[in-house]
Amino acid sequence: LRNGSTVTEFILVGFEQSSPSTRALLFALFLALYSLAMTMNGLIIFITWTDPRLNSPMYFFLGHLSFLDVCFITTTIPQMLVHLTVKNHVVSFVSCMTQMYLVFCVGVAECILLAFMAYDRYVAICHPLSYAQIISQQVCVSLVSIAWSFGLINGILLEYMSFWNPLCRDNHIENFFCEAPIVIALSCGDPQFSLRVIYADVIVVLLSPMVLIVISYARILASILGRNSSSGRGKTFSTCASHLTVVIFFYTSAMFSYMNPRSTHGPDKDKPFSLLYTIITPMCNPVIYSFRNKEMKGAMARALGRSSLSQAESV
Repeated sequence: LRNGSTVTEFILVGFEQSSPSTRALLFALFLALYSLAMTMNGLIIFITWTDPRLNSPMYFFLGHLSFLDVCFITTTIPQMLVHLTVKNHVVSFVSCMTQMYLVFCVGVAECILLAFMAYDRYVAICHPLSYAQIISQQVCVSLVSIAWSFGLINGILLEYMSFWNPLCRDNHIENFFCEAPIVIALSCGDPQFSLRVIYADVIVVLLSPMVLIVISYARILASILGRNSSSGRGKTFSTCASHLTVVIFFYTSAMFSYMNPRSTHGPDKDKPFSLLYTIITPMCNPVIYSFRNKEMKGAMARALGRSSLSQAESV
């Protein structure tokens, strides 16, 4: 595109330069991961919202985390699968804007929800006698509403700053979806102002929940070390280890993508981290929670048992 022209569409480079056999392999791999993530998250949503034995705040938050993961993975991966099979990688300006807003909205909401889940574990472990009063059903609904509301509002700000300057340099995005720092770099004017605003916003969105998570788990650790029962320690560590694994996956990849200077980025570096927080983390969340939690494994077994029984009765 020549200087002065206006970008009306984008070309997602993605894995375009890979060989046909490599793209076919990637298509099979990502389709399997996407199907697994959708199935596992869908199952968690179903059992946490229908199984009366999982009627606790932790599983209420887990159900909403799985719903956010379903939204997150559906925003980016189906489009990538299509582009792995066709030569036309063009997306409209409106489609790119919509995808960026959804990534912002769901990503910010998940950051805040993870912090609330850490606080829930802190209250449950350090203040068990007051847990029902502090984390009531009304409080759970309010916390989830805050996460969604902040994501929706913050997404508008980030979207506005991403398109603060007109785009006229190039329309090739060196990734498999419309990622904000890459799109901002295509603007006509100086992109530094927009990048600084988004950088400051991401610091607040990532570091504020991270501070709450660190404080919560520091107090949990102090409480665990002060206990005499080794069995109690093991159970508490097992419960919290799953949440910490999710946090490390999600925050590490998000920090690299949005807090590193653009000079340190490149297609070979951006894509692995983008894949980590768009498909690997949503797939790992249900696997980590289901295999490290006896109640979740029992609920899944009951759900699958009811499904098998109903199929047998229908036959």
